[in-house]
Amino acid sequence: MKKFLNPVDASFLHIEDHDSPAHVAGLQIFSLPANANADFVTRLVARLRETTDVSEPWNLRLGRGSLAKFIPSWVVDSDVDLDYHVRHLALPHPGGERELGMLISRLHSHRLDRRRPLWECNVIEGLENNRFAIFIKMHHALVDGISAVSLMLNPLSVDADADTPAPWSSAAMASLKSATGASTRASNSMVARISSYAKTAKAFAQLRADANGAEGTPLMPMRAPNSVLNKRIVGQRRFATQQIELGRLKTLAKTSETSLNDVVLAICSGALRQFLKESNALPEKSLTALVPVSLRKPGDEMGGNNVGGIVTRLGTDISDPKRRLALIHNDASAGVAHLKNLPSDVAARYSSLFMLPVLLQLTTGLSGHVSPYFNVVISNVPGPRESLYMMGAKLEGIFPVSAPTQGQCLNITCLSYAGTLNFGFTACRDAVPGTQKLSLYIIDALLELENEFSESMA
Repeated sequence: MKKFLNPVDASFLHIEDHDSPAHVAGLQIFSLPANANADFVTRLVARLRETTDVSEPWNLRLGRGSLAKFIPSWVVDSDVDLDYHVRHLALPHPGGERELGMLISRLHSHRLDRRRPLWECNVIEGLENNRFAIFIKMHHALVDGISAVSLMLNPLSVDADADTPAPWSSAAMASLKSATGASTRASNSMVARISSYAKTAKAFAQLRADANGAEGTPLMPMRAPNSVLNKRIVGQRRFATQQIELGRLKTLAKTSETSLNDVVLAICSGALRQFLKESNALPEKSLTALVPVSLRKPGDEMGGNNVGGIVTRLGTDISDPKRRLALIHNDASAGVAHLKNLPSDVAARYSSLFMLPVLLQLTTGLSGHVSPYFNVVISNVPGPRESLYMMGAKLEGIFPVSAPTQGQCLNITCLSYAGTLNFGFTACRDAVPGTQKLSLYIIDALLELENEFSESMA
């Protein structure tokens, strides 16, 4: 039985090409159990491959036929080849962060095979300090950030001795459905849809009326300056990570009377300002960021995309970090308030229409040739608060790996986990060659803000 994709999910198929694969991923770093045998990772791979009851969405592949390109659909693949989807890899010596980053960059550069379910799992051994990694890719048409995290981490346990099923097993998916409950969908009746469209049009009219540039009003898109971050991209990627204690960021947010998201945006702004200024590529006008906002209701963490977005200035034209944070707080607060005030039946359609210019640029090949809709995507996804384990191996960190698109050379995504905030910097190799340096500047920007508020924090 076919299940047709909604417009948002389908858009990630339509914009994909050789140079801009549209999958997202998670890099999980584990420490080996203290008593682990030399064949621990080999046995783990065998366990992951032996699962025969692959459940949705892991068993969904694209339907075929003459109209499939224009009206894509999901069909159930009753014979998922786990020998293909689950790969066993090893890092070259010495197995450090450099070697891991190079491997992840290569793995993330290649498109998923559309003839199969759109995911891959790479188990990577040989990481220094008795560690290994799991790198799972899933197509963005299948998941958004929150649902991807839920699907990847659901089988893990707070109990180091607990049995751990494969993420795609029926046992794992039954557990996820039981924990989250059934998702709530808006009415699909003709009357309801017509009413929703009218409310959506009204919401856009209100945005245009409110977005006058004054303090406390939402920011309209298309206010972004041209920058080196908004060129055409090639298929090869660069990936870098950073990890910060969540408590430091929460303390800054409390002291500055802003939010955690505001602080994250501010340190990203500081890092980008330093990075671009160093290469004489800092625009005189402030960079802007698209900040995804989850539209999911509590308990809705399954597949698909249910996300909106706001645009905020990053204040990269401002040298004072306090003033940058204040600007970001005002822009973000106004944008979130506007989005959150929309009725639930309007929010998804509003968000689709909000991103329509981006999709038109991407599908027509204009992205990277015309003025950008925004300069960079910065996303913050909530994750587990407690430490998790797989077959006794402790999860030390999970780093999101996102999908740059034409005209958008850099994506910064953060994921909270067990008292840390884990940054993933995903960039076009040619457009942003210093991705590792950018990840280090995040720490510089954090220290700069902490110094500005040091007296209040003390």
